[in-house]
Amino acid sequence: MSDAIRAVILGIIEGVTEFLPVSSTGHLLLAERFFHLGEGAFWDSFTVLIQLGAILAIVGLYFRKLWDVAIGFFTGDAYARRFVIGVLVAFLPAVVVGLVAGKYIKSVLFNPWVVCFTLIVGGAILLWVDKLDLKPREHDATRFPLLMYLYIGIAQCVAMIPGVSRSGASIVAAMLLGADKRAAAEFSFFLAIPTMIGAFAYDFYKNRSEMTMDHMGIVAIGFIVSFITAIIVVKTFLTYVTRHGFVVFAWWRVIVGTLGLIALALGR
Repeated sequence: MSDAIRAVILGIIEGVTEFLPVSSTGHLLLAERFFHLGEGAFWDSFTVLIQLGAILAIVGLYFRKLWDVAIGFFTGDAYARRFVIGVLVAFLPAVVVGLVAGKYIKSVLFNPWVVCFTLIVGGAILLWVDKLDLKPREHDATRFPLLMYLYIGIAQCVAMIPGVSRSGASIVAAMLLGADKRAAAEFSFFLAIPTMIGAFAYDFYKNRSEMTMDHMGIVAIGFIVSFITAIIVVKTFLTYVTRHGFVVFAWWRVIVGTLGLIALALGR
């Protein structure tokens, strides 16, 4: 299989799974383990770098809202400033945990067994939350209370374990704290912007000396594919979860995790 085709496949996996509560990292690790996609140091960095494509999809889709927040922040709009502070408050726990335990998590927990177990457990949690008779109080992701932003950020830290899902952890936390499904999903998108830009910048800086022009071309392919795929998925996802909830994503996690465990037990 050529590197260009690998880049396209991994870009599709990234774009499809990044904002769904199914764990993009988990799916990419399983793709590497069972289909030999993206093995090696370059491909480890590749899967981080193409996340920027998915993030730019969010920026494009929410450009007007983000622009209004940016203007409001500099012109003294209290709600805009509180939202920016809220995103930063939610982002900081991941920074702290990443600096303290990031190397340990990557060396110990990044294996397919952990991914499969966490996919199944996360699916069960999604099924449980989806069946709860929750009474949403918050319907606008830009106007959550500051403490709510902090608690969502703390919950996001659990997603450093591969297979948990960053979007899944933040969506579940937001819903349990009083957000409706759409607002919970939208805030998970907004929180992804600083989280993933930080991961992109760190990984690019760390591996900049190893990036050849050929490498950059492969990254560009994955970047573009993840960007286009993420736009399609996000627009569809918001409409779907508002009407139908998270059951289909929960069962997807359980099925993928179970099949993965069976394959691992058989020595595949």
